[in-house]
Amino acid sequence: MMGEAGDGTVLDPTAAAVALDGLSLDLARFETIVRDGRRVYFDRGARARVRAAREVIERAVASGDAVYGVNTGFGNLADVRIPADDLATLQERLVMSHAAGMGEPLAELEVRGMMLLRANTLARGHSGVREVVVERLLDLLNHRLHPVVPSRGSVGASGDLAPLAHLALPLIGRGEIATASGRQPARVALAAAGLEPLALAPREGLGLINGTQAMTALLALAALEARRLVRAADLIGALSADALRATDAAFDPRIHAVRPYPGQRASAANLWRLLQGSAIRESHRVGDVRVQDPYSIRCMPQVHGAVRDVLADIEAKLAIEMNAATDNPLVFAREGEVLSGGNFHGEPMAFAADFLAIVMAELASISERRTEKLTNEAFSGLPPFLVEHAGLNSGFMMAQVTAAALVAENKILAHPASVDSIPTSADKEDHVSMGMTAALKLRDVIANARRILAIELVAAAQGVDLRRPLATSPALEALHARVRQRIAPWTEDREMSPALLAAEELLRGGLDPLLAPLK
Repeated sequence: MMGEAGDGTVLDPTAAAVALDGLSLDLARFETIVRDGRRVYFDRGARARVRAAREVIERAVASGDAVYGVNTGFGNLADVRIPADDLATLQERLVMSHAAGMGEPLAELEVRGMMLLRANTLARGHSGVREVVVERLLDLLNHRLHPVVPSRGSVGASGDLAPLAHLALPLIGRGEIATASGRQPARVALAAAGLEPLALAPREGLGLINGTQAMTALLALAALEARRLVRAADLIGALSADALRATDAAFDPRIHAVRPYPGQRASAANLWRLLQGSAIRESHRVGDVRVQDPYSIRCMPQVHGAVRDVLADIEAKLAIEMNAATDNPLVFAREGEVLSGGNFHGEPMAFAADFLAIVMAELASISERRTEKLTNEAFSGLPPFLVEHAGLNSGFMMAQVTAAALVAENKILAHPASVDSIPTSADKEDHVSMGMTAALKLRDVIANARRILAIELVAAAQGVDLRRPLATSPALEALHARVRQRIAPWTEDREMSPALLAAEELLRGGLDPLLAPLK
């Protein structure tokens, strides 16, 4: 099937472009568009739905009947009727007045995610906007013109009003756009790309700003990173286990078959496979007096696996939300009706973001405990703090302290935002989700988890060095070699931070070839 691009040209979807139809976006497509820069085109079937919904709005305008957001005020001003001559002005002023955000701007990927998700929900065909509104959002996305969106200002109902208003400003030639050459006034950046500002028609301002796309974009990006980190936790945890001469018996598949959580079984299978063929493990099968390892080693499948199961549930929720109509009011073209409701309420995403923050804080917490075991000579059997001539050298003493500080910070950040609510709009919007707050906190938890795992990775690699001449398994030797390509062994004290930052950079994608075989 052929589709149409925003400029009217015909594109072949078997080439690089991805169809946007409001119905079939998933995390994989989201990532290829947002992170990898794949072009997007507006699906022909979606265009027909958008046209049908727009016709309903135009009939409502012509009839003169009161329709919320079309010829009325907003929020607590919903009972105020707007004269026909002012309907276009109403939409433009709505966008400008709601662009009341503050704080540092959202990152480029977060803004790209917002644009994609907002275009997708409009393409679903329940918002009553014209096709050109969807086209222009895709134009910005495809030209890599990213609106400057302050990160603070959303309470998560009526959706992410302030962030989405800032996202919409450049469509009407206002606000700023971040380009490859820096921030520019929207009109300047649009003109350079050969684009004209839009004059909004009735209903379109509200159609652009009412929904959950800011919190959902941040949650989707966090879920993608969490998926990488939970597999990295298995890989790094296995290296720690071998450096600590732990037994692999706790990862025997028979144990996990009798408590068959999918995530637990997957994590245990990874750990079992990663440790096979280790000469370190073989060296203490006879004569090792330890019967059981600490929970941070022995219970990795149970903890890492529980994180995996929560993540799978959140990914299922994202699959719904990314293709949901979260606008208000909603247009039902078949019946010719416009209905007011509350799909903009961000509670599902707020709960998901809070829960993911909790489980990622736990993934990081158990990692820090393994780092502590590696640096603790009373348990590890390795030199104190993983360095020879301890005393003259402090080794990994402060690296473990840094991990502990990050874990403590995560405990604070894991407090749920969704249990809070503060009434807005003269108490008309009397219960809100705080979903954007939850998503912003989650972003920090994910970053801290990556840092904590990076610390464990450097410590575990040092522990394996101290077991030489014994080798770990082939899979873990490959991990160790990748670390040593960037970070030298710790023979005497030097600045620690560069090594930890290099390991963190590895976790941003440098370990992906080693993660690919893992479940």
